[in-house]
Amino acid sequence: MPSQQTEGTPRVAEVERPGTAPGGGTTGAPGAGRRPTSAAEVLDRVATLAPAIAARAAEVEAARRLPPDLLDELVAAGCFHVARPDTHGGIGADLPDVLRVFEAVARADASVGWTVMIGGGSWVDLAGLPRAAFDALFPADREVITAGAFNPTGTITPAPGGYRVTGRWGFVSGCQHADWIYVNSVEGIEDGVPRLRMAVFPPDEVEIEDTWDVSGLSGTGSHHVPLDDAAVPADMTVVPLTGEPCVDTPIARIPVPSLVALAVASVATGIAQGALDDVVDLALSKVPLLSHGTLATDPLFQAELATADTELRAARALVDECARAAWATASAREPFTERDRARTRAAAAWATDRAAAVAGTAYRAGGGSSIYADSPLQRRRRDVEAVTQHFIVKRGTMRTAGGVLAGQGIDAMVF
Repeated sequence: MPSQQTEGTPRVAEVERPGTAPGGGTTGAPGAGRRPTSAAEVLDRVATLAPAIAARAAEVEAARRLPPDLLDELVAAGCFHVARPDTHGGIGADLPDVLRVFEAVARADASVGWTVMIGGGSWVDLAGLPRAAFDALFPADREVITAGAFNPTGTITPAPGGYRVTGRWGFVSGCQHADWIYVNSVEGIEDGVPRLRMAVFPPDEVEIEDTWDVSGLSGTGSHHVPLDDAAVPADMTVVPLTGEPCVDTPIARIPVPSLVALAVASVATGIAQGALDDVVDLALSKVPLLSHGTLATDPLFQAELATADTELRAARALVDECARAAWATASAREPFTERDRARTRAAAAWATDRAAAVAGTAYRAGGGSSIYADSPLQRRRRDVEAVTQHFIVKRGTMRTAGGVLAGQGIDAMVF
């Protein structure tokens, strides 16, 4: 349990990784059996787990993190290594299949889906490390979960043998069970532009401030991480968004902002699909006030449901189209043009916005019962609205993307 909090002082949450083997990585849930070797097998296992995940949504939200036994089950199902290269113990699935896994888990519960997406996909931020360092972080014989913060709210300065890091970073999802935690910092300023460098730390060198009391995605444990003049070896640092990846895999060649945007959008569409599932289940038995039949027989509900379903399918199809195009470009080792990046980012932002609208439609259709704390519809709505707040899918993305499509080039530092 977190330590007691004194007034005005953030609580310090314990760093706990259940089933951890020496040197990092889980030992796997008892009886987990053979590790899955394909994305299809992971999806089958997620489908089996989904009812239990959905049934524990309130527990996950109240705990503000994944329960240890559920984390073990997700690890055993392959959720955290489906995107990892096969050279490092992963499945190495193609991007469209990876996104289907993220969406399927988020359909069962948003916080679980987000935690899987971050823990199983954030390794790409570290793909520019020296190969020996990357191999040490991601050994082929162990599961490894990463957590980190891209927002550069710290400073990093050269020191003998490496660097010293000072700062405080928020939104470090899954930090309480991560095997490695990385943070992004400003190393200096060149021509008015911050020069960034990420640093990787083992969890026993990192304090976690218990700050995650939020309205949505409450179960992701996205606490703050402070560091004060922490030492890090040079080979455990990387300049983000530049250079060639040290691993030869297509997913690492996709621009990180585009990749993250598609992953975030897949979580959003999963949440929205879960909301539609919930409202249809409710509609089959709910009889609205002064109605002669169930909600499912109401013509207005039927029309709204069909519209929401169509919008969600369009959003999902667009995300899939962009994922396929990105995978094809990366597999062919072709460069990603500004237009490629703009259309991908715009698609992800639009799909996330549509997903939020669909969840809102489901919430309103549920009527008065939607506002109760035990209604999954209010939770789905809060969760997907939290997703829309991520900077990678903010509405301003459309203006930047439109500038590119209008021939004005990219004027954003991260795009």
